[in-house]
Amino acid sequence: MDTHEGGRVRVALIAVVAVLSLGACTSEPEAPAIPEAAASAPVIVPGRPGEAARTVGPGEAATLVPSPTVNAADVKYLQDMIVHHRQALDMATLAPTRAEHTRLKGLASRIKDAQGPEIQFMTTWLQQQGQRVPEHHAGHGDMPGMATPEQMDALKAASGKDFDRLFLQLMIAHHQGALTMSEQVLTSGSHVRVEELANDISVTQSAEIRRMREMQAEL
Repeated sequence: MDTHEGGRVRVALIAVVAVLSLGACTSEPEAPAIPEAAASAPVIVPGRPGEAARTVGPGEAATLVPSPTVNAADVKYLQDMIVHHRQALDMATLAPTRAEHTRLKGLASRIKDAQGPEIQFMTTWLQQQGQRVPEHHAGHGDMPGMATPEQMDALKAASGKDFDRLFLQLMIAHHQGALTMSEQVLTSGSHVRVEELANDISVTQSAEIRRMREMQAEL
C-alpha cells in the first residue's frame, strides 16, 4: 500500500470513529424498567357513600373504571335532579327576607351557589346527549324529598322562627331525597360524569343535613 492510499484509509477510520462517538453521546438513555412489584400492586377503590374503601388487584381495578357510555338511568337522574334542584332554589330564595337565623340565611345562600351551577351543568349535558331538558314547572311525581304545593305555600307565608323551623324540616327531607336518588344512579348508571356529580351531591348535601340538624337543635 502506498503512502497516499494509507492516508485515505486513516481518514476513513477517523470518520467512522467520529460517527460512532457522536451516536454514543446523543442516543436516548433507556427507560428504567417498571418493577414487577409495582405492576402487581393492589389498588384502593373508594366506596360509595356510606361504604368503606376496599382493596382490589390491578386486573379487577381495570374493570371498575366507569364507562363514558350513557344509559337510561343516567338520563333520568339528571332530568329528575334538575327539577329537584329547582325546588331547592325556590326554597332558598325565600330565606333572605323571611328567615331569622343568620346561619340559616348563610346556608340558603350556599345552596343557591352550589345548585345553580349544577343545574346548568346538567342542562348542558342533557343537550349534548340529545336528551330532553325538563321545563321549569315540570311535575315531580313520586320524586323523593320534594315538598308538596301546600308545603311550599306554607313556607312562603311563614316568617321568623316559624319560617326557620319549616325551612329546615322541608330542606332536610329534600336533601335526603337527593341522597336517595344519587345512591340509585350510582348503582344503575354508567356514565363517569354522572357518577362524579352524584358523588359530589352526596358529599355536599350530607354535610348540609348535619348543619341543618344542628340548627334545628338551636331553635
